[in-house]
Amino acid sequence: MESLVCVAVWAVTFAMVMAFIMWAYRWSHPKASGRLPPGSLGLPLLGETLQFFAPNPTCDVSPFVKERLNRYGNIFKTSIVGRSVVVSADPDLNYYVFQQEGKLFESWYPDTFTEIFGRDNVGSLHGFMYKYLKTLVLRLYGQENLRAVLLADTDGACRASLASWASHPSVELKDAISTMIFDLTAKKLISYEPSKSSENLRKNFVAFIRGLISFPVDIPGTAYHECMQGRKNAMKVLRKMMRERMADAGRQSEDFFDVLIEEQRRDKPVMTEAIALDLMFVLLFASFETTALALTLGVKLLAENPRVLQALTEEHEAIVRNRKDRDAGLTWADYKSMTFTSQVILETVRLANIVPGIFRKALQDIEFKGYTIPAGWGVMVCPPAVHLNPEIYEDPLAFDPWRWQDKVEITGGTKQFMAFGGGLRFCVGTDLSKVLMATFIHRLVTKYSWRTIKGGNIVRTPGLSFPDGFHVQLFPKEMAPSSVLNTACSV
Repeated sequence: MESLVCVAVWAVTFAMVMAFIMWAYRWSHPKASGRLPPGSLGLPLLGETLQFFAPNPTCDVSPFVKERLNRYGNIFKTSIVGRSVVVSADPDLNYYVFQQEGKLFESWYPDTFTEIFGRDNVGSLHGFMYKYLKTLVLRLYGQENLRAVLLADTDGACRASLASWASHPSVELKDAISTMIFDLTAKKLISYEPSKSSENLRKNFVAFIRGLISFPVDIPGTAYHECMQGRKNAMKVLRKMMRERMADAGRQSEDFFDVLIEEQRRDKPVMTEAIALDLMFVLLFASFETTALALTLGVKLLAENPRVLQALTEEHEAIVRNRKDRDAGLTWADYKSMTFTSQVILETVRLANIVPGIFRKALQDIEFKGYTIPAGWGVMVCPPAVHLNPEIYEDPLAFDPWRWQDKVEITGGTKQFMAFGGGLRFCVGTDLSKVLMATFIHRLVTKYSWRTIKGGNIVRTPGLSFPDGFHVQLFPKEMAPSSVLNTACSV
């Protein structure tokens, strides 16, 4: 009897081992109607997630992508957080993916991203609903409102913030810029004023951001858990605010949140409460974090490149000299005359690569350059691999705004430049981001000198961050010590 039990146990164990081996083999060798791109899907379920999230302390392409580009070429397969993904550093495939959205591809992000941003977030919506929401958002971020309202508001915010920072011996620039932009955009979006609110809404978004691009383990103490708690708390504030406004039938429209509430009060509303809340959450996040990161890196790059800073300062001082009132606010004509500034902004966002990957999903089997992208697989367009490709940009890690001289103005994503996305989902906040960066630069270089106190190191995991901050001391130009004036902030 005992021998029979041993044989049975051995047989069951052997069957389980063989089943696992077969499952693991099928994982690493998925069926496809054609030739899959080269690459590895890594370990079952885990894939190559750990390698993808490994930190990279440079502006260069992440080691995860770079090693695979060298081994497999510009198109390769991998698996991230349990999903099979084709990674593209090929400009032609990237452009094709953007142009075929709604036909061969649709917007998609891994399940962990969907949990973070909400099931009804704008990135997960398609067709009519996405176009409808985009039209609403353009009322706020479109050029007409930028020219009429937002330019003056951003100029005022930059002027006041810089004056305040100059009164302190040191300011952590990333956090300070984030606060400035969040307060500005939150006021426009939801009439939020931190001095008058009992809710520290930005604190929740900071917690959210810390774990936004982290390994997806929802256990207390992890960055991902902190991220999810930040989202939960921020959504609680927004939901309470929405229901209070919905109950106030006589409320006059004051901000973008009121626009969404008016849409919901229609006889046959197009959007649900969940869609409206997720849209507000995404707008609050996207409005300040990406621009703050780009501006912080921009100031660091200016400090390291005095020749660029000098040319930039000359352009802005000429704008001031040409005004009747030198203390007047920026005009739209001033902004549109900032030719070199525009080049600096493009070069900054090219090097910043705030978004490490833009995700889409194949709606059917797709053949491209001899490879098959199976239906249902994700595609990760990799902007850094294009922006830092020496075949496209000479000396790609150099901060060289003059490389954009005499280039056609970029109003949408191209094969060589996709810092703001491309296709139907080209970022609706692009113009606002450029205005914010230009007005901040104008006030900074015409009124202040600065020196680095500490920090400034960057880490990508894979998103950009300043783990030890970037601390600077600002001086009004007429009061700056000679050591600062002489170094032109080149410390």
